[in-house]
Amino acid sequence: MTRRRWIADEFTDHRAALTGEHAQHLARVLRAKPGMEFDIATGKRLRRGRIVQVSDDRVEFELGEELAPAAASDITVLLAVIKFDRFEWAVEKLTELGVGTIVPVIAARTDAHLAAAAIKRVERWRRIALEASEQSRRVAPPEIGDPQKLKATLDTKADCRLVLAESEQDTALASALSESTPPRSLALAIGPEGGWTTAEITQFTSAGWQAVTLGANILRAETAAIAAVAIAQSKLG
Repeated sequence: MTRRRWIADEFTDHRAALTGEHAQHLARVLRAKPGMEFDIATGKRLRRGRIVQVSDDRVEFELGEELAPAAASDITVLLAVIKFDRFEWAVEKLTELGVGTIVPVIAARTDAHLAAAAIKRVERWRRIALEASEQSRRVAPPEIGDPQKLKATLDTKADCRLVLAESEQDTALASALSESTPPRSLALAIGPEGGWTTAEITQFTSAGWQAVTLGANILRAETAAIAAVAIAQSKLG
C-alpha cells in the first residue's frame, strides 16, 4: 500500500514535525498515533518517517531510510490574476502537474478589485499548493511569489519563454517545443480574461518571448494554463 506523503514544517537530520493546522489534520482527522509510518519530504530529500509524538497542533516523526523522489519539472507559469476561485483551481492543478514556480501577474485587463486584493490571498494560494503537493506526492510545493506587474516579470529566466497569444495564428505551442532540442527549463505566460493587450504582447516579444497559440478555440485562462503545461510536459518528457 502506498504511504501518504507529508511535507515537513520543521526538520533536522533525524527528526521532522508538522505544526499548526497542518498537524491538526493528521492528528484529528486521520487520528495519527505513534508508530504509524508516512513518507516525509524534508527540503529536497524524501525520508520514511515514523510518528513518535502526537498533540493537537504538533506531530513529530523519527526519520529513517532515504527514498528516491520523482524528478520535478523546471516549468515556470506566469498566470495573470483572475477571479480567485478560478485562480485557486489553477494553482491546485498546476501543482499536481509538477510546475516548479507560479508567478501571479497583474495584467492590464486584471480587474482592479482583484489586483488590490491579490496580495492578501498569497498565503492561501501557498496552502492550496502545499495540500496539492502532498496529495500528488511531490517533495516540495511550487514557489508562489507575491503578485507583480507584468513589467517586473518579463526577465523571468528560462531556456525557452513562450507567451500564449490570441493574436498568434501560425505557431502552435507544440510546434514551438518541437523545433529544436527540448529546453531544460520553460516559462509559459497565460493572460487574464480577454487575453493580453496588444501592448503587452509587444512587451513580451521585445523582451525575447515567443508568441504561440493553443489553437482556434478561445479557452478560459485556467483551462489554457492546464492545457499548456500538459502539452509542454508531453514534449519535454
